Amino acid sequence: MSSPDSPIAAVSQRVERFLEQQLNAVDGFGDEAAAFVRSGAAAATGGKRFRARFCLAGWRAVASAGGRPDSVVPDAVISAAASLEVFHAAALVHDDIIDNSDTRRGAPAAHRGWEGRHRDAGWTGDPEGFGRSAAILLGDLLVAWSDDLLEEGLADFDDAVRAAAARREYARMRRDVTIGQFLDVAEESAHVAVPAAEHAERALRIASLKSARYSVQHPLLLGATLAGADADQYDALSTFGHPVGLAFQLRDDVLGVFGDEAATGKPVGDDLREGKRTLLVAFARERLNAGAAQVFDELIGDPSLSREQIASLQQMIVDTDALQRVEDLIGTWADEADRALRGAALGNAAVSELRDLARAATVRTA
Repeated sequence: MSSPDSPIAAVSQRVERFLEQQLNAVDGFGDEAAAFVRSGAAAATGGKRFRARFCLAGWRAVASAGGRPDSVVPDAVISAAASLEVFHAAALVHDDIIDNSDTRRGAPAAHRGWEGRHRDAGWTGDPEGFGRSAAILLGDLLVAWSDDLLEEGLADFDDAVRAAAARREYARMRRDVTIGQFLDVAEESAHVAVPAAEHAERALRIASLKSARYSVQHPLLLGATLAGADADQYDALSTFGHPVGLAFQLRDDVLGVFGDEAATGKPVGDDLREGKRTLLVAFARERLNAGAAQVFDELIGDPSLSREQIASLQQMIVDTDALQRVEDLIGTWADEADRALRGAALGNAAVSELRDLARAATVRTA
Protein backbone atom coordinates (compact mmCIF):
# COMPACT_ATOMS: atom_id res chain seq x y z
CA MET A 1 0.00 0.00 0.00
CA SER A 2 1.05 3.60 -0.65
CA SER A 3 1.25 6.34 1.93
CA PRO A 4 -1.92 8.46 1.48
CA ASP A 5 0.00 11.74 1.64
CA SER A 6 2.50 10.92 -1.12
CA PRO A 7 0.75 8.93 -3.87
CA ILE A 8 2.47 10.75 -6.74
CA ALA A 9 5.85 10.05 -5.13
CA ALA A 10 4.79 6.42 -4.86
CA VAL A 11 4.04 6.42 -8.60
CA SER A 12 7.49 7.75 -9.41
CA GLN A 13 9.04 5.16 -7.10
CA ARG A 14 6.99 2.42 -8.78
CA VAL A 15 8.23 3.51 -12.20
CA GLU A 16 11.82 3.64 -10.98
CA ARG A 17 11.61 0.21 -9.34
CA PHE A 18 10.07 -1.32 -12.46
CA LEU A 19 12.73 0.21 -14.71
CA GLU A 20 15.48 -1.09 -12.46
CA GLN A 21 13.95 -4.56 -12.80
CA GLN A 22 14.05 -4.24 -16.58
CA LEU A 23 17.72 -3.26 -16.49
CA ASN A 24 18.53 -6.27 -14.32
CA ALA A 25 16.56 -8.55 -16.64
CA VAL A 26 18.91 -7.88 -19.60
CA ASP A 27 22.09 -8.51 -17.65
CA GLY A 28 24.21 -10.69 -19.90
CA PHE A 29 22.47 -9.60 -23.12
CA GLY A 30 25.43 -7.42 -24.15
CA ASP A 31 26.32 -3.74 -24.10
CA GLU A 32 23.96 -2.74 -26.90
CA ALA A 33 20.92 -4.33 -25.20
CA ALA A 34 21.80 -2.68 -21.90
CA ALA A 35 22.13 0.71 -23.61
CA PHE A 36 18.79 0.18 -25.34
CA VAL A 37 16.99 -0.59 -22.08
CA ARG A 38 18.72 2.33 -20.36
CA SER A 39 17.42 4.65 -23.06
CA GLY A 40 13.91 3.34 -22.40
CA ALA A 41 14.37 4.03 -18.71
CA ALA A 42 15.56 7.55 -19.50
CA ALA A 43 12.50 8.18 -21.70
CA ALA A 44 10.17 7.15 -18.87
CA THR A 45 11.88 9.30 -16.24
CA GLY A 46 10.71 12.81 -15.37
CA GLY A 47 7.80 14.81 -16.73
CA LYS A 48 4.83 16.45 -15.02
CA ARG A 49 3.02 13.17 -14.26
CA PHE A 50 -0.29 14.71 -15.42
CA ARG A 51 -1.83 11.39 -16.41
CA ALA A 52 -0.84 9.74 -13.15
CA ARG A 53 -2.26 12.69 -11.20
CA PHE A 54 -5.60 12.47 -12.99
CA CYS A 55 -5.72 8.70 -12.43
CA LEU A 56 -5.08 9.13 -8.70
CA ALA A 57 -7.61 11.97 -8.52
CA GLY A 58 -10.24 9.80 -10.23
CA TRP A 59 -9.68 7.04 -7.69
CA ARG A 60 -9.79 9.48 -4.76
CA ALA A 61 -12.93 11.24 -6.03
CA VAL A 62 -14.86 7.97 -5.81
CA ALA A 63 -13.08 6.39 -2.85
CA SER A 64 -13.74 9.43 -0.64
CA ALA A 65 -17.34 10.04 -1.74
CA GLY A 66 -20.25 10.02 0.67
CA GLY A 67 -18.22 11.27 3.60
CA ARG A 68 -15.93 8.26 3.59
CA PRO A 69 -12.42 9.11 4.84
CA ASP A 70 -9.53 9.04 2.38
CA SER A 71 -8.16 5.54 2.14
CA VAL A 72 -4.65 4.33 1.51
CA VAL A 73 -4.13 4.12 -2.25
CA PRO A 74 -4.01 0.44 -3.32
CA ASP A 75 -0.97 -0.87 -5.16
CA ALA A 76 -3.15 -1.58 -8.19
CA VAL A 77 -3.98 2.13 -8.52
CA ILE A 78 -0.32 3.15 -8.08
CA SER A 79 0.71 0.64 -10.76
CA ALA A 80 -2.07 1.78 -13.10
CA ALA A 81 -0.97 5.40 -12.71
CA ALA A 82 2.66 4.37 -13.28
CA SER A 83 1.70 2.41 -16.39
CA LEU A 84 0.09 5.55 -17.85
CA GLU A 85 3.38 7.40 -17.46
CA VAL A 86 5.34 4.65 -19.22
CA PHE A 87 2.75 4.55 -22.00
CA HIS A 88 3.08 8.33 -22.32
CA ALA A 89 6.84 7.92 -22.74
CA ALA A 90 6.19 5.47 -25.57
CA ALA A 91 3.83 7.93 -27.25
CA LEU A 92 6.41 10.73 -27.03
CA VAL A 93 9.16 8.56 -28.54
CA HIS A 94 6.94 7.64 -31.50
CA ASP A 95 5.55 11.18 -31.78
CA ASP A 96 9.06 12.63 -32.09
CA ILE A 97 9.88 10.22 -34.92
CA ILE A 98 6.69 11.13 -36.78
CA ASP A 99 7.29 14.85 -36.30
CA ASN A 100 11.04 14.69 -37.05
CA SER A 101 11.60 16.49 -33.75
CA ASP A 102 15.19 17.02 -32.70
CA THR A 103 14.60 17.60 -29.00
CA ARG A 104 12.40 16.45 -26.16
CA ARG A 105 12.45 18.19 -22.75
CA GLY A 106 15.57 20.07 -23.77
CA ALA A 107 17.53 16.92 -24.69
CA PRO A 108 17.93 15.01 -27.98
CA ALA A 109 14.81 13.08 -28.97
CA ALA A 110 15.24 9.29 -28.74
CA HIS A 111 15.82 8.79 -32.46
CA ARG A 112 18.37 11.61 -32.52
CA GLY A 113 20.11 10.13 -29.50
CA TRP A 114 20.49 6.75 -31.20
CA GLU A 115 21.56 8.45 -34.40
CA GLY A 116 24.34 10.14 -32.41
CA ARG A 117 25.36 6.88 -30.75
CA HIS A 118 25.68 5.26 -34.18
CA ARG A 119 27.99 8.04 -35.37
CA ASP A 120 30.04 8.14 -32.18
CA ALA A 121 30.60 4.38 -32.28
CA GLY A 122 31.77 4.48 -35.88
CA TRP A 123 29.21 1.86 -36.97
CA THR A 124 28.52 1.20 -40.63
CA GLY A 125 25.33 2.18 -42.45
CA ASP A 126 23.00 5.16 -42.23
CA PRO A 127 22.98 6.78 -38.75
CA GLU A 128 19.66 8.52 -39.30
CA GLY A 129 17.90 5.36 -40.46
CA PHE A 130 19.36 3.44 -37.53
CA GLY A 131 18.20 6.08 -35.08
CA ARG A 132 14.63 5.93 -36.38
CA SER A 133 14.57 2.12 -36.31
CA ALA A 134 15.95 2.01 -32.77
CA ALA A 135 13.42 4.56 -31.55
CA ILE A 136 10.48 2.73 -33.15
CA LEU A 137 11.52 -0.40 -31.28
CA LEU A 138 12.11 1.62 -28.12
CA GLY A 139 8.56 2.95 -28.26
CA ASP A 140 7.27 -0.59 -28.76
CA LEU A 141 9.25 -1.75 -25.73
CA LEU A 142 7.77 1.05 -23.62
CA VAL A 143 4.23 0.08 -24.69
CA ALA A 144 4.94 -3.50 -23.61
CA TRP A 145 6.34 -2.26 -20.30
CA SER A 146 3.22 -0.19 -19.66
CA ASP A 147 1.05 -3.29 -20.10
CA ASP A 148 3.33 -5.26 -17.79
CA LEU A 149 3.06 -2.59 -15.11
CA LEU A 150 -0.72 -2.50 -15.31
CA GLU A 151 -0.98 -6.28 -15.08
CA GLU A 152 1.46 -6.49 -12.18
CA GLY A 153 -0.79 -4.16 -10.21
CA LEU A 154 -3.99 -5.97 -11.12
CA ALA A 155 -2.60 -9.44 -10.39
CA ASP A 156 -3.36 -9.19 -6.67
CA PHE A 157 -6.31 -6.80 -6.88
CA ASP A 158 -9.18 -8.22 -4.85
CA ASP A 159 -12.04 -7.29 -7.21
CA ALA A 160 -12.02 -9.20 -10.50
CA VAL A 161 -14.95 -7.21 -11.92
CA ARG A 162 -13.22 -3.87 -11.37
CA ALA A 163 -9.95 -5.27 -12.72
CA ALA A 164 -11.64 -6.39 -15.93
CA ALA A 165 -13.33 -2.99 -16.31
CA ALA A 166 -9.98 -1.25 -15.76
CA ARG A 167 -8.40 -3.35 -18.53
CA ARG A 168 -11.20 -2.30 -20.88
CA GLU A 169 -10.69 1.36 -19.99
CA TYR A 170 -6.98 1.06 -20.65
CA ALA A 171 -7.61 -0.70 -23.97
CA ARG A 172 -9.95 2.11 -25.07
CA MET A 173 -7.26 4.65 -24.24
CA ARG A 174 -4.65 2.82 -26.33
CA ARG A 175 -7.03 2.49 -29.26
CA ASP A 176 -8.20 6.11 -29.20
CA VAL A 177 -4.75 7.67 -28.97
CA THR A 178 -3.34 5.46 -31.73
CA ILE A 179 -6.18 6.30 -34.09
CA GLY A 180 -5.92 9.95 -33.13
CA GLN A 181 -2.20 9.95 -33.86
CA PHE A 182 -2.86 8.43 -37.29
CA LEU A 183 -5.53 11.03 -38.07
CA ASP A 184 -3.08 13.75 -37.02
CA VAL A 185 -0.50 12.40 -39.48
CA ALA A 186 -3.12 11.94 -42.20
CA GLU A 187 -4.47 15.48 -41.83
CA GLU A 188 -1.11 16.98 -42.77
CA SER A 189 -1.68 15.47 -46.22
CA ALA A 190 -5.47 15.16 -46.43
CA HIS A 191 -6.34 18.80 -45.64
CA VAL A 192 -5.77 19.82 -49.27
CA ALA A 193 -8.71 17.65 -50.36
CA VAL A 194 -11.08 18.99 -47.70
CA PRO A 195 -12.93 22.35 -47.74
CA ALA A 196 -11.39 24.87 -45.34
CA ALA A 197 -14.74 25.15 -43.56
CA GLU A 198 -14.33 21.55 -42.36
CA HIS A 199 -10.76 21.90 -41.06
CA ALA A 200 -11.77 23.03 -37.57
CA GLU A 201 -14.14 20.10 -37.04
CA ARG A 202 -11.46 17.66 -38.17
CA ALA A 203 -8.85 19.29 -35.93
CA LEU A 204 -11.19 18.95 -32.95
CA ARG A 205 -11.75 15.27 -33.68
CA ILE A 206 -8.01 14.73 -33.64
CA ALA A 207 -7.65 16.71 -30.41
CA SER A 208 -10.34 14.60 -28.78
CA LEU A 209 -8.87 11.24 -29.76
CA LYS A 210 -5.18 12.03 -29.61
CA SER A 211 -5.11 14.08 -26.44
CA ALA A 212 -8.34 14.83 -24.56
CA ARG A 213 -9.31 11.24 -23.90
CA TYR A 214 -5.79 9.91 -23.49
CA SER A 215 -4.35 12.71 -21.35
CA VAL A 216 -7.24 13.37 -18.98
CA GLN A 217 -10.51 11.50 -19.50
CA HIS A 218 -9.29 7.89 -19.62
CA PRO A 219 -6.76 8.29 -16.78
CA LEU A 220 -9.54 9.76 -14.60
CA LEU A 221 -11.91 6.95 -15.48
CA LEU A 222 -9.25 4.30 -14.98
CA GLY A 223 -8.75 5.44 -11.39
CA ALA A 224 -12.48 5.82 -10.82
CA THR A 225 -13.16 2.35 -12.20
CA LEU A 226 -10.66 0.80 -9.80
CA ALA A 227 -12.42 2.64 -6.95
CA GLY A 228 -15.79 1.14 -7.98
CA ALA A 229 -17.46 4.20 -9.52
CA ASP A 230 -21.21 3.93 -10.09
CA ALA A 231 -22.79 5.14 -13.34
CA ASP A 232 -23.42 8.70 -12.09
CA GLN A 233 -19.88 9.11 -10.76
CA TYR A 234 -18.43 7.69 -13.97
CA ASP A 235 -20.53 10.08 -16.09
CA ALA A 236 -19.61 13.12 -13.97
CA LEU A 237 -15.89 12.41 -14.26
CA SER A 238 -16.20 11.66 -17.97
CA THR A 239 -18.10 14.91 -18.55
CA PHE A 240 -15.44 16.77 -16.56
CA GLY A 241 -12.45 15.04 -18.15
CA HIS A 242 -13.18 15.51 -21.84
CA PRO A 243 -13.40 19.33 -21.92
CA VAL A 244 -10.35 19.58 -19.65
CA GLY A 245 -8.51 17.33 -22.08
CA LEU A 246 -9.57 19.45 -25.04
CA ALA A 247 -8.46 22.63 -23.28
CA PHE A 248 -5.18 20.88 -22.38
CA GLN A 249 -4.55 20.11 -26.06
CA LEU A 250 -5.45 23.62 -27.21
CA ARG A 251 -2.99 25.04 -24.67
CA ASP A 252 -0.42 22.64 -26.11
CA ASP A 253 -1.22 23.95 -29.60
CA VAL A 254 -0.73 27.54 -28.48
CA LEU A 255 2.60 26.66 -26.86
CA GLY A 256 3.64 24.79 -30.00
CA VAL A 257 3.38 28.05 -31.96
CA PHE A 258 4.02 30.80 -29.40
CA GLY A 259 5.75 29.01 -26.52
CA ASP A 260 9.04 30.05 -24.96
CA GLU A 261 11.76 27.62 -25.99
CA ALA A 262 13.38 27.87 -22.56
CA ALA A 263 10.15 26.66 -20.95
CA THR A 264 8.91 24.12 -23.51
CA GLY A 265 12.27 22.55 -24.36
CA LYS A 266 11.40 22.73 -28.07
CA PRO A 267 12.23 25.39 -30.70
CA VAL A 268 9.74 28.24 -30.96
CA GLY A 269 7.16 27.61 -33.68
CA ASP A 270 8.02 23.92 -33.92
CA ASP A 271 4.41 22.96 -34.73
CA LEU A 272 4.54 25.26 -37.75
CA ARG A 273 7.72 23.62 -39.04
CA GLU A 274 6.12 20.21 -38.53
CA GLY A 275 2.97 21.24 -40.41
CA LYS A 276 0.55 20.48 -37.58
CA ARG A 277 -3.03 21.11 -38.72
CA THR A 278 -4.32 22.21 -35.33
CA LEU A 279 -7.46 24.16 -34.49
CA LEU A 280 -5.27 27.26 -34.27
CA VAL A 281 -4.24 26.77 -37.89
CA ALA A 282 -7.78 25.88 -39.01
CA PHE A 283 -9.20 29.07 -37.46
CA ALA A 284 -6.51 31.17 -39.14
CA ARG A 285 -7.14 29.60 -42.54
CA GLU A 286 -10.87 30.35 -42.30
CA ARG A 287 -10.25 34.11 -42.33
CA LEU A 288 -7.33 34.46 -44.73
CA ASN A 289 -7.97 35.69 -48.24
CA ALA A 290 -6.94 33.42 -51.12
CA GLY A 291 -3.53 35.01 -51.59
CA ALA A 292 -2.62 35.01 -47.92
CA ALA A 293 -3.90 31.45 -47.53
CA GLN A 294 -1.62 30.32 -50.35
CA VAL A 295 1.41 31.89 -48.66
CA PHE A 296 0.34 30.40 -45.32
CA ASP A 297 0.07 26.91 -46.83
CA GLU A 298 3.39 27.21 -48.63
CA LEU A 299 5.19 28.04 -45.38
CA ILE A 300 3.53 25.64 -42.94
CA GLY A 301 5.30 22.29 -42.85
CA ASP A 302 8.65 23.60 -44.08
CA PRO A 303 11.25 22.30 -41.60
CA SER A 304 13.68 25.06 -42.62
CA LEU A 305 11.43 27.98 -41.65
CA SER A 306 13.46 30.95 -40.46
CA ARG A 307 12.62 32.92 -37.31
CA GLU A 308 11.34 35.71 -39.54
CA GLN A 309 8.98 33.33 -41.36
CA ILE A 310 7.81 31.89 -38.05
CA ALA A 311 7.11 35.43 -36.84
CA SER A 312 5.12 36.14 -40.03
CA LEU A 313 2.95 33.05 -39.53
CA GLN A 314 2.44 33.93 -35.88
CA GLN A 315 1.26 37.38 -36.88
CA MET A 316 -1.23 35.91 -39.37
CA ILE A 317 -2.63 33.72 -36.60
CA VAL A 318 -2.99 36.73 -34.31
CA ASP A 319 -4.43 39.04 -37.00
CA THR A 320 -7.16 36.53 -37.95
CA ASP A 321 -8.23 36.29 -34.28
CA ALA A 322 -7.39 32.58 -34.34
CA LEU A 323 -5.32 32.86 -31.18
CA GLN A 324 -8.08 34.72 -29.33
CA ARG A 325 -10.72 32.23 -30.50
CA VAL A 326 -8.64 29.35 -29.17
CA GLU A 327 -8.05 31.14 -25.87
CA ASP A 328 -11.80 31.74 -25.60
CA LEU A 329 -12.47 28.04 -26.22
CA ILE A 330 -9.98 27.05 -23.54
CA GLY A 331 -11.93 29.21 -21.08
CA THR A 332 -15.28 27.85 -22.26
CA TRP A 333 -14.19 24.25 -21.84
CA ALA A 334 -12.68 24.94 -18.44
CA ASP A 335 -16.04 26.38 -17.34
CA GLU A 336 -17.90 23.39 -18.82
CA ALA A 337 -15.67 21.01 -16.90
CA ASP A 338 -16.23 22.89 -13.67
CA ARG A 339 -20.02 22.68 -14.09
CA ALA A 340 -19.76 18.89 -14.43
CA LEU A 341 -18.44 18.65 -10.88
CA ARG A 342 -21.21 20.70 -9.28
CA GLY A 343 -23.48 18.43 -7.27
CA ALA A 344 -21.62 15.29 -8.30
CA ALA A 345 -21.47 12.47 -5.74
CA LEU A 346 -17.72 12.79 -5.33
CA GLY A 347 -15.45 13.53 -2.37
CA ASN A 348 -15.27 17.26 -1.61
CA ALA A 349 -11.49 17.37 -1.20
CA ALA A 350 -11.07 15.37 -4.39
CA VAL A 351 -13.29 17.80 -6.29
CA SER A 352 -11.02 20.65 -5.18
CA GLU A 353 -8.06 18.63 -6.35
CA LEU A 354 -9.70 18.04 -9.74
CA ARG A 355 -10.27 21.78 -10.14
CA ASP A 356 -6.63 22.45 -9.28
CA LEU A 357 -5.51 19.87 -11.84
CA ALA A 358 -7.75 21.41 -14.48
CA ARG A 359 -6.14 24.80 -13.91
CA ALA A 360 -2.66 23.28 -14.03
CA ALA A 361 -3.47 21.53 -17.31
CA THR A 362 -4.92 24.55 -19.06
CA VAL A 363 -3.02 27.51 -17.62
CA ARG A 364 0.64 26.66 -18.17
CA THR A 365 3.76 27.76 -20.03
CA ALA A 366 5.30 24.34 -20.74
